[in-house]
Amino acid sequence: MELQQMRYVLAVAETANFTRAAERCHVVQSALSHQVSRLEKELGARLFERTSRRVRLTAAGEAFLPAARQALEAAERARAEVAAATGEIRGTLVVGSIPTVTAVDLPAVLRDYRLRYPQVRISLRTGASERLVEQVRDGGLDAAFLGVQPGFRPQGVHDLELAHGQHVAVVAPDHPLAAQHEVDLSSIVDEVFVDFAAGSAARAQSDEAFAAGGLRREVAFEVSGVELMARMVRHGLGIALLPAAFAAELPGVRGVPVTNGPVRVERLVWSRFTPSPAAAAFLALLGVGAPPPAA
Repeated sequence: MELQQMRYVLAVAETANFTRAAERCHVVQSALSHQVSRLEKELGARLFERTSRRVRLTAAGEAFLPAARQALEAAERARAEVAAATGEIRGTLVVGSIPTVTAVDLPAVLRDYRLRYPQVRISLRTGASERLVEQVRDGGLDAAFLGVQPGFRPQGVHDLELAHGQHVAVVAPDHPLAAQHEVDLSSIVDEVFVDFAAGSAARAQSDEAFAAGGLRREVAFEVSGVELMARMVRHGLGIALLPAAFAAELPGVRGVPVTNGPVRVERLVWSRFTPSPAAAAFLALLGVGAPPPAA
């Protein structure tokens, strides 16, 4: 069983097509198909059901896939560790982030990292804070930037508070609230709100603030992205509550301070397991841990 065969199987599983898998792996289809067939013969089981219209994993293929991924990741980690021992940082860095992170200038950090460690492949994934914690805990992410309510402490990971800030009411320029210098929750509770999905950490920050004041509000529009949220606010469909630092960067809207509004804490989380050389270098760039040795 060879690592290259495992890579071919993963490519076929992810593309559901031998031709596209061969293109991804930069080999001719006949060579890829031959290697997959060799592996199936060695394993004594078919990994794929092949028809003229589709390719899909068999039960044996479904069972093989997680172990194959782990083997490839272990091989990649081994290469990275050897390179690090000789003073070269390489491998893969996978970072997660909420879309509204402001505690760090993430594009600038990733730029600096790439300049220092050009041999590292960088991947950035955005998502909700609670899902990012799960991915760090499960090993899918090396580190992630969260935005959560003050009492939220992620479990099963290392974490560090980065910033602590207030939300503002985000309104259209012609909204009556746009002329206010400051508002409180009771004065905006009857507004129509655009917010994140109920149950998410981003939504909980606002829900808890209203609940603490004994107030009930209407969330008419639930969205998953801040870009759509800002567009809906600009069109006068409602108002939103967003972190002040992030709201200041949104064009075409006005942020009005809220005296007793939600509080957002930004946190960095990373795995409790020993980080890969690439991840250790990233954490060191953020001031967490020691920098890697010079070549």
